[in-house]
Amino acid sequence: MTAPGRAALGRTARSRTPADRTACGPTTRAVHAAAAALLALALGAVAVRGVAEPKVALAFTLLIALGECVRITLPGDREQAPIGAAGALAYALLGPLRGVPTAHGMLQVVAVTGAGLLLAWLPGLAALPHRPERPHRRPPWADPARRDSAVRRLLAVGFAAAVFQPLYNGGLVDRFSPEGPAYGAFLTVVAALAALCDATLAALLRRSAGGLRFPAALEDELRSLFGIGSAIVATGMLVSLAAGEVGLWALPLFCTPLLLAQVSFRRAAAVRATTGQTIASLARATEVAGYTPHGHARRVADTACALGRELGLGTRELALLEYAALMHDVGQLSLVEPVPDGATAVLPCVEQQRIARLGSEVISRTGVPKQVAEQVARLADPCAGPAVGEGPVPLAARIIRVANAHDDLLTVARGRGVGEAVGRLEALEVIRLGRGRVYDARVVDALARVGGQARG
Repeated sequence: MTAPGRAALGRTARSRTPADRTACGPTTRAVHAAAAALLALALGAVAVRGVAEPKVALAFTLLIALGECVRITLPGDREQAPIGAAGALAYALLGPLRGVPTAHGMLQVVAVTGAGLLLAWLPGLAALPHRPERPHRRPPWADPARRDSAVRRLLAVGFAAAVFQPLYNGGLVDRFSPEGPAYGAFLTVVAALAALCDATLAALLRRSAGGLRFPAALEDELRSLFGIGSAIVATGMLVSLAAGEVGLWALPLFCTPLLLAQVSFRRAAAVRATTGQTIASLARATEVAGYTPHGHARRVADTACALGRELGLGTRELALLEYAALMHDVGQLSLVEPVPDGATAVLPCVEQQRIARLGSEVISRTGVPKQVAEQVARLADPCAGPAVGEGPVPLAARIIRVANAHDDLLTVARGRGVGEAVGRLEALEVIRLGRGRVYDARVVDALARVGGQARG
């Protein structure tokens, strides 16, 4: 996305995925401390006992490091390193290598994974002091998203290795033939459990950072398992199985398809960037034309996303909600004379509905997901009495209506010279008068809880 597109969408994107916030809760600190203790124990054990199969350990370390350097951005601005994750999982599930049993054990798996992660950070550390023109850049360990990713990787891979390696090294897996289906089924179960462990940790970290509620965050993470997550798990299993026959050649052979999949994800990200630029342009059109106050669309989007998180919406739903909130006033461009202060909340309901439907028609021709146009079309419908045949008003539309009214009323209050705190109380009181009739009761209650703190 170009700089203007990022500027327009960046703030709420960060609010959707709060992993980049500097503040962290006690759960985050506990998870990070557990990962650090596990890594220290693993490195200490390897230093005392030595490295088993050094060439194999080095190969997987380099694969993990390379995978960390080739990262992709998933929906919701979440970063992932598929090749690095698959390589670490493959090492955790590695049994025989060219028919010869391995004996690296669980702690060496954690040590190799940690070494690969640290090795991937070295180029960034070396370049950091020599890039004075980019003062906003931070060292890798100072990026909360990268830290959380590393912590999850260590713990999830450690979990997989703790389940598989003792059983393999203890001979309990010998009853399964590596060529038989039982061995593959066992690896599948362990890999699936490791993926569930990673998803649970990700949801806990997102919840601790003050973002989504845990059920919604866990649902998001589990849904992602059917995308790139399933490819990571499958690649890790294939590498561990194929290594038993072809040795270390399995690493480049079976990681190449995953690398090609990353190219497809990058193309999808480019499409999302184009969509973001379109939305950013439409969001500013009403401000440039003088129909709405400066920053109105951005404030409404921030408040709407805060309400959506409070009500348990997932990442995809929050993304669509943000898009619709940014473009909710596009229909005002059809007005001959601008509404004073752009405050559509004070217009008659029929006029609000007309503006919403005109805006929906414009949005439907921009290539934005059709759900966005549907949400904008219905945002002025009373929650207690939807039009016949149209069904209930979507929750996103009800959220945007409350967020828009909140900012409109605050704008009117500022025009009267009322202080910010008093204006917020007055706006909330007016919205409460329409609770259950004009505005959805759940959304109004959520607004009272968040206190409108999402406004920029």
